[in-house]
Amino acid sequence: MPFASAQIIADTAKESKWTNHFQLTVISQGHLAFRALYSGKNSLSNNSDWGATSITSTLFLGRKLWKGGAFYLNPEISGGQGLSYAQGVAGALNGETYRVGNPAPGIFIARGYLQQQIPLGNSSYENVEDDVNQIKEKVPLNRITISAGKFAISDFYDDNKYSHDPRTQFMNWSLMSNGAWDYPANTRGYTFGIVAELIKPKWAVRLSSVAVPRIANAPEMEYKITKAHSETVEFERKIVLNKRPGAFRFFISDTHSKAPSYAEGLKAIAANDTYLLNVISGKAEGNVYGGEKFGLGFSGEQELNNEIGIFMRAGWNDGKDVTWAFTEIDQTLSAGITIKGIPWKRPDDVFGIASVINGISAPHREFLEAGGYGFIIGDGKLNYGHEAIIETYYNAFLSKFFWLTIDYQFVNNPAYNKDRGPVNVFAVRGHVAL
Repeated sequence: MPFASAQIIADTAKESKWTNHFQLTVISQGHLAFRALYSGKNSLSNNSDWGATSITSTLFLGRKLWKGGAFYLNPEISGGQGLSYAQGVAGALNGETYRVGNPAPGIFIARGYLQQQIPLGNSSYENVEDDVNQIKEKVPLNRITISAGKFAISDFYDDNKYSHDPRTQFMNWSLMSNGAWDYPANTRGYTFGIVAELIKPKWAVRLSSVAVPRIANAPEMEYKITKAHSETVEFERKIVLNKRPGAFRFFISDTHSKAPSYAEGLKAIAANDTYLLNVISGKAEGNVYGGEKFGLGFSGEQELNNEIGIFMRAGWNDGKDVTWAFTEIDQTLSAGITIKGIPWKRPDDVFGIASVINGISAPHREFLEAGGYGFIIGDGKLNYGHEAIIETYYNAFLSKFFWLTIDYQFVNNPAYNKDRGPVNVFAVRGHVAL
């Protein structure tokens, strides 16, 4: 779950030394039967499939240590599974699920990191309200923020007010984050390392260096300064249009790992090299470093009035080496709109609708056409077409702590395959936040 944006407050309320919050999210999904000329090991089942349910529960703890310093700890329980074990659609259908063999709930430490705020010059201070992973305190408006430990790299990058949290907003993987950003993370979405942010009132710059998976989309992580690491830099600019707030962000990422190239994958298919094919599909650990993935991303958001906000994203990566951490998307373009329920006297309800188009590189396409498998997609062969998804949801505020969401996704060319689909996916989500 991404960090909640700190809310600037005007008063001088007393600072706190502790913060604690809780969330529980349950999502149940199903899809209708759909046309499929063939299926492979990673295909979304073309039979009617209902009742795939996920559950996550997180405790967000924080303790102020000294001036500007705090430690945050997030124990988490997660379990359940996605439709077809979260395989068969590059823009996977439930941002609260991941590719797992054992869906039994398990407890782990999602985040555990130290954060230090360093004021710049004679910076003025403002109070920020208590929030998820944010202690109520005075924060310098001009500062450097350093975070070190275990976290989700998406906590800091590619933020978007209207499309970033599958627990309350869009559920699709390629709408909760930039789909073409193969961001470094283990199976559950976390990594370890350091993030440094230069924050000004109207702009910010972020730079990070973090660990990458030892095995594609697996729990084991590694950081070797010359062989296995990932760096990301982002520039954020806040804007005002017609007296309404907005922002845009541009990031560059570069990841080094044991990921083979798709060209090597094609040779492995021809030679029946099952070991290398297992490395690519996340079933074995590679023994050769040298994989690299370079990517670019853009995110923009704009408030239009008290009820309506719009957003868009665009992303690209070079697509030469195999997907290693997030999902099998090499190009993406998305846009959407959210509307608060003020006009129908439900001010805390939100309706959202968005569309996303995903694509893959020529080497990636050739690998799938030859019968190759990644860790997310692969139908045994491929009749290529862009994967297009429309998602809409209505999030109803039912009580002080509980939200209920109805969600629908339409997926055309799942896993980039014109020979399968389209797919109609329905979901119900319950979310508790304290």
